[in-house]
Amino acid sequence: MTGTSLLDLTLAEVQRVLRADGLAVAHASTLWRACYHESILTTEARASVDPGAFPPPLRRWWETATGPGGKYHWTQPTLCGEQVSTDGLTRKYLLGLEDGREIETVIMGYPGRFTGCVSTQVGCAMGCVFCATGQGGFTRHLRPGEIVAQVWHLQRRLRATGAPGLRNLVLMGMGEPLHNYDAVRTALEIISDTGGLNIGPRRITISTVGVVPGILRLAEEPQPYNLAVSLHAATQEERARLVPVAARWPLDELMAACRDYCRRTGRRIFFEWTLIAGRNDSPAHAQQVAELLQGVPAHVNLIPLNPTAGYAGSATAQGSAAAFQAILRAAGLPSTLRQRRGIDVAAGCGQLAGATRRGSEAERTVSVEAEHGNRN
Repeated sequence: MTGTSLLDLTLAEVQRVLRADGLAVAHASTLWRACYHESILTTEARASVDPGAFPPPLRRWWETATGPGGKYHWTQPTLCGEQVSTDGLTRKYLLGLEDGREIETVIMGYPGRFTGCVSTQVGCAMGCVFCATGQGGFTRHLRPGEIVAQVWHLQRRLRATGAPGLRNLVLMGMGEPLHNYDAVRTALEIISDTGGLNIGPRRITISTVGVVPGILRLAEEPQPYNLAVSLHAATQEERARLVPVAARWPLDELMAACRDYCRRTGRRIFFEWTLIAGRNDSPAHAQQVAELLQGVPAHVNLIPLNPTAGYAGSATAQGSAAAFQAILRAAGLPSTLRQRRGIDVAAGCGQLAGATRRGSEAERTVSVEAEHGNRN
């Protein structure tokens, strides 16, 4: 596909494009609403913007600019696979990109609301040992429009069923968001724009395995998004075994960046802890977490491991998880224990794509925790 995807452009950039092509800037808002808001209210069969709804100057521009040989295009990902949980609360989509690569995006349903989980890269370079995406390696970054298109896809899917749109968005799918910082920042500007997809910044969470430069940039720049940090271990030695990137950004450096982030932004951090039986789920581990996060505005999400083919670990027992949480509470550290809901889809990062590549998608049945599967 030649030309620039309109999905890559912010509203300000669309305004500059139209102005350069001799159109009134006011047409940008019309185009923006049609692309991001009005089109998601149509039926599933209507896959693109209707130029007939545009004023004549904008309609002529659209037909020329997005027609054969045009400078721009409105390319949406192709649906390559879908899995629906037996309780109907979780839907996972495998989406095909223009270059033939595939990414995953998920809708998770809760009473009265839906959360979307989107990818930011094809694969991941962080190499977390229990993550299916990390086991598959890194291919490339996603463009802003390829991140935006996932949200657009989820919104259209929800609207087609008469359901309300997404309430929350988490960047916890395939890839490391802060490794693709600039594209993620542009995508979130588009996604949170009130005239378009309109997901409020405070309902958006960026999850990182601990890319320190990205955390420091979030602290320096006025980004009102939530931050989640995948911790998984409270000592450098144990964390490096689970999260190889800890060798590049050691735990003490990561915690210094987290404290700086909290100080500058006045916001708390969500720390993710994947509970692995016999590895990081003992009372001693819980006490280490409490000591490590002392004085940090924090909330700990405890997530039972989602099994993957490339990692031999298993989820902690329910009693051990409850005991772990009790120690955190006794230390005054807020926490949530994510409960499995019997969702029989490959919902951990990279699992559906991996199963599709292996041709064994129907054979894989894995549980997913309430918000998300294994995160880097």
